[in-house]
Amino acid sequence: MQFARHVLAFCAVIGTLAVATPLLAATDAPKPAKANLASDPNAKDLILKGDAKCTGCHDEADEPTGAATMLELNPGVLAIGKTKHGTKADSRTPTCTDCHGESEKHRAHKGSDKPPKVDLSFRKDTKADASTRNDACLNCHKGGERTGWKSGAHALQDVACTSCHDVHNRTDKVRVKAVQTEVCFTCHKEQRTQTNKPSHHPLAEGKMFCSSCHNVHGNNPKHLVKRSTNETCYGCHMEKRGPFVHNHQPVAEDCGICHQPHGTTNPAMLKTRVPFLCQDCHSHDSHPGQTAVLPTAATNSTSLLGSVGRGCLNCHTNIHGGNSTVNSATAGRFRR
Repeated sequence: MQFARHVLAFCAVIGTLAVATPLLAATDAPKPAKANLASDPNAKDLILKGDAKCTGCHDEADEPTGAATMLELNPGVLAIGKTKHGTKADSRTPTCTDCHGESEKHRAHKGSDKPPKVDLSFRKDTKADASTRNDACLNCHKGGERTGWKSGAHALQDVACTSCHDVHNRTDKVRVKAVQTEVCFTCHKEQRTQTNKPSHHPLAEGKMFCSSCHNVHGNNPKHLVKRSTNETCYGCHMEKRGPFVHNHQPVAEDCGICHQPHGTTNPAMLKTRVPFLCQDCHSHDSHPGQTAVLPTAATNSTSLLGSVGRGCLNCHTNIHGGNSTVNSATAGRFRR
């Protein structure tokens, strides 16, 4: 009996060793070397054609985590697949090296220390000037509204495309109209203040946006408006266009003579409240033959000039121009 037990125990030990030996062998076996995708010509692209030379290292580990960290402000390279620049079906879609250069030293780097920078970086600490970085974008984005970019105010002040656009982020804020103004206000702080004044264009209400009036890629010296100032205003305020029998010359010249388009504390976004705005051009001598009804008639002085103009709009109800047949020398000149 005891002999039989010893035989069975011996067999059990032998069986355990037989099973464990292959497992140990498999564990101790050397792992196959990981393919160096950055230098492997047969590496599989992840998003864009030919991107394997970059995505061999820049993979999912670079992607945002969903937490409110700096990584969220600097999306990983693969996030570009969720943007227009990651559309495979579009033959115009660039690949990594089209924008960042071949970057041979960066790709060939070995070791645990920090690799050399890519040939063309778009980060804030890059040594490449704004013009060089912009050329990478203008290779594809040219013509149309961007024809005058290089002679425009933004380019001349060394504003880079990536100062406003976030190419790798699925949501390019400056292209989302609901939040576009916040991107512009990062630099244009005076305009932010003006749009928060009581009388303003409805930017804060989301009914219009900076790009409703401005072509930021253009070279119009008049505040980068899409067309002339008046033509831009007439796009919405067509009733002010005319032509009228009696034109108000400042209106025909430039709406900005009287109005501050981003906002003021005066009604109708006027630069100065009436009557003082009118008196910038019109003195009490503007009403020859009517001195008998003006408060200054008795003294013929300008001491009450502010009170004289207090009722300008009581008579001149259509100050942008009118078709009245009333004699132009009378107060009804611009009445309907």
